[in-house]
Amino acid sequence: MGAASCAIAGLAAITPAAGYVGVPEALVIGVTASLLCYGAILLKVKLGYDDSLDAFGVHGVGGLWGVLATGILANPAYGGHAGWFFGNRAQFVVQAQMAMSVAAFSLVATVLLFLVVDKTVGFRAEAKDEDLGLDLSQHGEEGYGA
Repeated sequence: MGAASCAIAGLAAITPAAGYVGVPEALVIGVTASLLCYGAILLKVKLGYDDSLDAFGVHGVGGLWGVLATGILANPAYGGHAGWFFGNRAQFVVQAQMAMSVAAFSLVATVLLFLVVDKTVGFRAEAKDEDLGLDLSQHGEEGYGA
């Protein structure tokens, strides 16, 4: 599971930079993403928040690193603007501003969706249904044999 999560972290991180970096830069992005995402997963355990399948730790942190790494490692030899490493610090600033804009939009949209769902169908099952098990209480069948 850990190896698969690291592979997905590398894929999430290289996606923003795919057309703008070569193999050496891609390796730096992928290896760094694996380390950062692993750290985010450890932090999740320490803080105790719910993140099924480590979605934020792998996709969120990996994707954010990929966006920022594009601003650092974009190689003009592959088309597009140069990154900070190749003499264009402004590209990193653009990438960081864009990442913050996407994060702000995502936060606002998520809060609005949360409020709509909470007011309509609700987020939590009743305690008695959770105790019985949601497979049985919600679907009328056992998901796993005894």
